[in-house]
Amino acid sequence: MKIYTLHSKQFLPITLDEAWDFFSDPMNLNTITPDDMGFKTLSGADRKMYPGQIIQYIVTPLLNIPMKWVTEITHVDHKKFFVDEQRFGPYALWHHKHFFKEVPGGVEMEDIVDYKLPMGMLGQLVHPILVKPRLHQIFDYRRKKLIELFGEFKPE
Repeated sequence: MKIYTLHSKQFLPITLDEAWDFFSDPMNLNTITPDDMGFKTLSGADRKMYPGQIIQYIVTPLLNIPMKWVTEITHVDHKKFFVDEQRFGPYALWHHKHFFKEVPGGVEMEDIVDYKLPMGMLGQLVHPILVKPRLHQIFDYRRKKLIELFGEFKPE
């Protein structure tokens, strides 16, 4: 059983309050997801994030095939971190930790995603060809979109 990890850090020139307000609103995921993902929130995003929240989406992660993705917000520590876990969707495992830390000049955001692909060896074979590049593309898009929304971080 192969479990992969994606690790990302980004610094934004905003306050911790602004970062938390933006990222704890599940509807903002639409804003920072590439259009070609066909991302559409179906239900559960009508409130700020809370433990036990179930959010349903339609997403087309690969080959333009729409899939239902259901996540649960399992942990929330106000202005520090939250965790979303896939309950149903394209992955055999999806555990995404989002950390926020105030730093001079802004906020450090850190993402750690642990994930496992379905289909055993076939999943492992397509990982470096399809899945890993697609995940990097999604996080690169997010990085650029956040700079567009909040500006470039300039350390003090």
